[in-house]
Amino acid sequence: MTDSPRDLGPLVPRNRDAHPAAYDPGYKTSVVRSPNQALLSMESTPSEETGPRFGHNKIQALDNNLILNWTKGESPAVGERILVHGRVLDEFGRPVPHTLVEIWQANAGGRYRHVKDTYFAPLDPNFGGCGRTLTDENGYYEFLTIRPGAYPWPNRGNDWRPMHIHFSIFGHSFGQRLISQMYFQGDPLIDLCPIAHTVKDRGQLDALVAPLDMAMSRPMDFLAYKFDIVLRGRRQTMFENKLEGM
Repeated sequence: MTDSPRDLGPLVPRNRDAHPAAYDPGYKTSVVRSPNQALLSMESTPSEETGPRFGHNKIQALDNNLILNWTKGESPAVGERILVHGRVLDEFGRPVPHTLVEIWQANAGGRYRHVKDTYFAPLDPNFGGCGRTLTDENGYYEFLTIRPGAYPWPNRGNDWRPMHIHFSIFGHSFGQRLISQMYFQGDPLIDLCPIAHTVKDRGQLDALVAPLDMAMSRPMDFLAYKFDIVLRGRRQTMFENKLEGM
């Protein structure tokens, strides 16, 4: 984010009732991971609030191109090519410029490049599954990637995660981080997913679904999906790790 001060205006209170409960029996791991005592509010320190800072010069040319970044441009990843784009905005619709946005996702077969992912789908040797970029002056970002596949997970007898992409948005320092995920318009697994169902407010869940954007699609190349991220306020994007945006 920019270091120059901005008039942020009054804080718009967030509807905390719309946030998923920490304990949701349909999501099996929440049963053992959810707190059973009152939460404690810990004061942050100046080092957590001001640093360490991300070095903006670390962004490389292919960092937001997941089709090519794993092989450094030598071989493309396998799968349906898509463009994911949007803006990072505050609650008043103002852009949040120079903000680090990171994504990670499964490959086209629904498998992550992770030692603990034992799903039968093959790994793509040309796909790493991670990317990052900075928003421009207008808060705009974009990633060229492949559409991730759905995959099964050991929750109940036959649960599947919808196609999704994980998002991480950083503030002024690594201690200021918000995490969310994006689903795809028309995916029938959204209505069957226990994790998605922890978001009880349908409007909040729909805000996590990126619509198809044919205006940004490129003929004979890729489809586009638009996913705007709103920090704080009445139209805030749902974040997994904090009740309010930065």
